[in-house]
Order: sequence, then C-alpha cells, then structure tokens
Amino acid sequence: MSLLLREHFRHFQPITTRWHDNDVYGHVNNVVYYSFFDSAVNSYLIDAGVLDIQHGEVIAYVVSSSCDYFASIAFPQRIEVGVAVSKLGNSSVHYTLGVFLEGEQQACAVGRFVHVFVDRASNRPVPVPQPARTVLSRLLCD
Repeated sequence: MSLLLREHFRHFQPITTRWHDNDVYGHVNNVVYYSFFDSAVNSYLIDAGVLDIQHGEVIAYVVSSSCDYFASIAFPQRIEVGVAVSKLGNSSVHYTLGVFLEGEQQACAVGRFVHVFVDRASNRPVPVPQPARTVLSRLLCD
C-alpha cells in the first residue's frame, strides 16, 4: 500500500490520542490503530443513522483488516481518520482508512477494513441495507 493524501478521503473523524495509547517506545502502539479504524467507521454509520449497535436487526462485522505504517504518532497529538469506501459489494464493504496528524496532508498510516453486514439473530450475511448503501456510496473513492 502506498502513502495516501488527504484528498483521497471523503470523511474525516477527529480522534484524540490517549496517554495509554503510547507504548514503551513512546509512540501509539500498532494495535491501537485498529480501534481508530473501528471508531471512525462505526461513528460515521451511527451518526448517519444507518447502524443501531444496540437494537438493529442488521449489524456489521469486521472480517478482515490490515495496516501499513509510514510515520509514528504519539500522545497528546490529535489525529483525523480519513474514511473512504473502495468497494461496495452485495453484503460487504471494503474501506480504506488514513490516519493523519490534525491538518496534515500525508497519512501516517493507511489501513484496510472489511465489514460484512449480517442478520443479528442468525449471524448470516445479508445485503447491505439500502439506507446504509446510500450513505456508504457517498464515500466511494476512485
């Protein structure tokens, strides 16, 4: 994965790093980036009113994720996670995520993340609900 610029992304979720995000090397530990991704995507879907994590009949599971790191970040830096959709399938959504220092143009890290929409009761895949598909299509990137 190559370094991505801010212009690649359609939505930005601000996140404040926390003291315990840093590891013994003095930077945000690699596993924390995955929580940034999860928070950015789910905040977007919840705020748009298309994901009800408590009572919705359809929910989204992460089935794949990865991340490439280009520059470290550390507490107390403020970051923004850029969110883009690279593929909107029948029951799945492929996201590209960029971790940016607040206001910077180049991503410090670039991740990939796949959601599969499932019926909460059966845990079986279902088509992406139309309201979610509409909201996610706004994030489609070239």
